[in-house]
Amino acid sequence: MNVLRFEDLVREGRVAGQRVFIRADLNVPMDDSGHITEDTRIRASVPCIEAALNAGAAVMVTSHLGRPVEGEFKPADSLAPVARRLSELLGRPAPVVTDWVDGVAVVPGELVVLENCRVNRGEKKNDPALAKKMAALCDIFVNDAFGTAHRAEASTYGIAEYAAVACAGPLLAAEIDAITRALAQPKRPLVAIVAGSKVSTKLTILRALADKVDQLIVGGGIANTFMLATGLPIGRSLAEPSLLDEARAVIDTMKARGAAVPIPVDVVTAKAFAADAVATVRAAADVQPDDLILDIGPQTAAALAAQLKAAGTIVWNGPVGVFEFPAFSHGTEVIARAIADSSAFSIAGGGDTLAAIAKYGIEKDVGYISTGGGAFLEMLEGKTLPALDILQRRASNSR
Repeated sequence: MNVLRFEDLVREGRVAGQRVFIRADLNVPMDDSGHITEDTRIRASVPCIEAALNAGAAVMVTSHLGRPVEGEFKPADSLAPVARRLSELLGRPAPVVTDWVDGVAVVPGELVVLENCRVNRGEKKNDPALAKKMAALCDIFVNDAFGTAHRAEASTYGIAEYAAVACAGPLLAAEIDAITRALAQPKRPLVAIVAGSKVSTKLTILRALADKVDQLIVGGGIANTFMLATGLPIGRSLAEPSLLDEARAVIDTMKARGAAVPIPVDVVTAKAFAADAVATVRAAADVQPDDLILDIGPQTAAALAAQLKAAGTIVWNGPVGVFEFPAFSHGTEVIARAIADSSAFSIAGGGDTLAAIAKYGIEKDVGYISTGGGAFLEMLEGKTLPALDILQRRASNSR
């Protein structure tokens, strides 16, 4: 994918003294008291900001946070907690600026955090007037927010249309490179893990991967639907009976290519969805009518781990069980540690996946950890993401 890269501008000495507007993805989870509970996205945004500051730019960084109502700012919508954490990581002040659309005072070598961009009227609908005002604030626009690349908003798309220079930050560029490496130029076998509660939310990605991968491991409610599609009992487990034909079609597509969707041979069940529920390992064919399947069983986990350790490339999206409950976390832990131990290039993405990676402490053993959720899935599907498309077009027009 041909886009102008911010690191190239820095290397060419084109950043010093320039006003640089960075659209980051600082949308981190917080507890009811407003404290950040997981800061991966903030830490991932630091290299771009540091590069701009070290190059002598006047730096503005903004992000969305939560789901504010446009034009109705509330204290809970504020990026202030994010700015405090950013200040700690950078070791320098990161003051928050409100009402910034019509002008920002910042000098070379300094950083300001522009308040939650989704509070601005017209942000989500990519209002041209708002986008032009944002573009007027800067000499260089840097999109480093892969997590929002699948949305055409004023701060991700419109500003890139009108800014004097529009480029990809290091995080965005790394996402492009990692997904390209995983899917366009994979080392085989290519194994994908797609887990989640519903087939319907992951159907397009399952279809897309069925044409590409050598093994398609399904987990969670998705696995239950696939089990049901192959005639196995699932008791009261979460599933989507209306999509059995779709599940069978994915299995058939894989089989026609000599590839496979491994179906669990054993599972961990409970009578209730609760952390203190009694866990029972059953053969997949022996699930009782009142059982809930909450994890894959040890035989299945061991077989999948062996496949992962032999893989050339691994794409991981989603835990394979209710890993938040200790009794039903074994499957996800085995999968996570197998990925960590594998010599394969691995790329992982999705909020629950990041939580599992953090829980098992394997961050340094995963080839690339994507900070995107929906954008990660859409790129895996082969879709053209709006924020990347505009950067490509700007790069082509600038040649």
